[in-house]
Amino acid sequence: MQHTPATEKKRGQWWKLFLKIAVSAVCIWYVSTKIDFTIAGEALGKTKPWLLVMALVAFVISKILASVRLNIYFRNIALQIPEWPNLKLYWLGMFYNLFLPGSISGDAYKVILLTKKYNINYKKPTAAVLLDRFSGLLGLGLILAVYGFMVLENQVYSSLLAAGAVAATVVVYLAIRKWFSEFTVSFAPTLLLGILVQAAQVVCAYLIMASLGIHSSLTAYVFLFLASSVVSVLPLSVGGLGIREIVFLEGSHYLGLLRETAVVISILFYLITVFTSAFGLIYVFRDPLKEKRAHF
Repeated sequence: MQHTPATEKKRGQWWKLFLKIAVSAVCIWYVSTKIDFTIAGEALGKTKPWLLVMALVAFVISKILASVRLNIYFRNIALQIPEWPNLKLYWLGMFYNLFLPGSISGDAYKVILLTKKYNINYKKPTAAVLLDRFSGLLGLGLILAVYGFMVLENQVYSSLLAAGAVAATVVVYLAIRKWFSEFTVSFAPTLLLGILVQAAQVVCAYLIMASLGIHSSLTAYVFLFLASSVVSVLPLSVGGLGIREIVFLEGSHYLGLLRETAVVISILFYLITVFTSAFGLIYVFRDPLKEKRAHF
């Protein structure tokens, strides 16, 4: 049987999906061997649903801000997409990223759809999507550095973390100015939105902790939340599942926190992510960019 390039590509995608599922499964198994399910169950039993709903709202707000940030980059390349269709496209990307990790990524789908709809070269929307990702990571890194000073006892570590975050911001700016000059004007506003996106997710984390009745070591738990968000960006597992829990588990040991509580926070955040992203399924069957005259 002859293998065409398309067949090989599809096989490679299935292998990537299999490996991500395997990594998630191994991580979840490892975490399950390190926690007391009775204690974790007791923590979940104290959950206040209305505070979880507020956490969900904070997460949704973070994603709306993220879609606005992406649209700023789109406008730099003359893609005038109203905010509402852009938000639907963003939600569809969330669905693909979480539920179809071994097929086509959400970012790749955005690029494909935009090149077809607007008859443009794929390079510019690809650059816009990638730079949007970097804006989010920079915002995350800067907030993580701030929490590092509040949580880490060794000031050398917190100083290195802050220096790394600032250096990364400078490097990305210089790279944009040199190779993606049309996006330079958007660096400051997208960085600000990147910080606001992560701030909204920090609020989400605080509300999750409030729903669990956690009133102490809040900054330490948030530091772990931010650190796990950085690691979960790596395409190693299904939607960061398992990787995030490992960071919470091991980090809680380092910071002297209750492991079961840390893992429960991580799982609740993942479930909020899944619930929110699932609504993107609607736009698998409906063109998110069809209503070009709609307004947000």
